[in-house]
Amino acid sequence: MLKVEGKARLIRYTADPEQTIALAAKLCYSGDEIDDLIEKIGEKDNAKFISLLTKMNHYSPFEHASFTFALEGVSRALLAQITRHRIASFSVRSQRYVSEGEFNYIVPPAIEALGKDAVNKYEAQMAQMLEWYREWQQVLGGNNEKSNEDARFVLPNACETKMILSMNARELLHFFSLRCCNRAQWEIRNIAWQMLEEVLRVAPSVFSNAGPGCLRGVCPEGKKSCGKAAEVKAVFEAVKNKAN
Repeated sequence: MLKVEGKARLIRYTADPEQTIALAAKLCYSGDEIDDLIEKIGEKDNAKFISLLTKMNHYSPFEHASFTFALEGVSRALLAQITRHRIASFSVRSQRYVSEGEFNYIVPPAIEALGKDAVNKYEAQMAQMLEWYREWQQVLGGNNEKSNEDARFVLPNACETKMILSMNARELLHFFSLRCCNRAQWEIRNIAWQMLEEVLRVAPSVFSNAGPGCLRGVCPEGKKSCGKAAEVKAVFEAVKNKAN
């Protein structure tokens, strides 16, 4: 068993995502043939046009650009949160077909902040659950699909999982508005900022205003606001600079 930390990598995306979005939007307003539009779009810098689409709240063209991420070192607790985003596709490592006989785990920062003794206690609990899991595997027939599917019931939410996640640009903007917010749970917030950094590298105009609502105006959380808009803006600028 090993302690692991969440990592998000962009592994596939729509070729020329900004041109694809611009083309889809231009088609809505132009009588030109599609081939002519493709040629015109390819000759232009589409940043200003995409900014205009954002100001107009014309987001349907953004759905034509898709981004696929590999997520590793994340917990089953994160899996329960991220799959609440309906307009997305997920492929997750199975605990039925894949044995968790040496599972890795995630340690919450709040437990780490308590010091070495707390971390040691937590790690001992992970080891105990691993022992229980192995015991049930053997009782239920060994390391196989049939035993794994029931032995996994004693595994913790801290257990690491891996997944492939795909979202279109419109859904990503929504995802970032919720999950980059300081009120989001720490693990999914960490992953969201990593994902935002990744897409800023390949589609900076599309995601130039992405992130929590306080980056664009008044915090939408109202009385539940963290009150740290300036800090959030500093984080966004750091992520943006890193992406560049």
